Amino acid sequence: MKTGYMLPLLLALAGCSPQANLLMAALPEGTTSTLLGQMQRVEDGNRRKIAELEQRKDWQGLARFAAENVKRDPYTPDWWLVSGYAYTQLEDHVRAAESYAEAVRLEPDVTLGWSLLAQSYRAAGQPQRAARALNNALLARRDDPQLYLLLGETDSDLRRWSPAVQAYREAVKLDEGLAQAWYGLARAYGELGRDDEAREAARTLEKLDPALSQKLKRSAPQ
Repeated sequence: MKTGYMLPLLLALAGCSPQANLLMAALPEGTTSTLLGQMQRVEDGNRRKIAELEQRKDWQGLARFAAENVKRDPYTPDWWLVSGYAYTQLEDHVRAAESYAEAVRLEPDVTLGWSLLAQSYRAAGQPQRAARALNNALLARRDDPQLYLLLGETDSDLRRWSPAVQAYREAVKLDEGLAQAWYGLARAYGELGRDDEAREAARTLEKLDPALSQKLKRSAPQ
């Protein structure tokens, strides 16, 4: 499975809340043009058009432009990703998920599509579907810490703390420097009453990301 284009974006995607802001907070200006810069199947003129629409924040226009190109070329997953991005910016997470699902169907070996699909399900208030999407992705790619991180976040949405611990542990096993996973792990251990392990995870987090460590301390029960 191609790990692909936007791993920094996926780090930002994990753990944002509330649900309605999951993706909006994680998709900075320039995301689409950065993404399309990696997509050689989209011609330069179309990339420029997308960048112009994004710069104007014309998300309806971007959605229409993606739809026009999907109609002409429904078998290129790039346009479905652009469509999903546009609907994400419009906060229409159900339609965003539909677009990302089509991208995944056409190109199931790309981690990015699965991750964005799962995050759209989370933002739409459908964490069960997000978990299913991530587990499907992990059937083919068990060496991607980002997928485990997102699965841990999704299990946390569902308050399934034991599976969340397992997912976060896999994430930090693959990437010891993944601060967001240590944050989630400490929180999940705390919810399970496994205080010694929670403190150990919190100490690791403090070394990696002091700001996130302070957030964890503020969220602890008083």
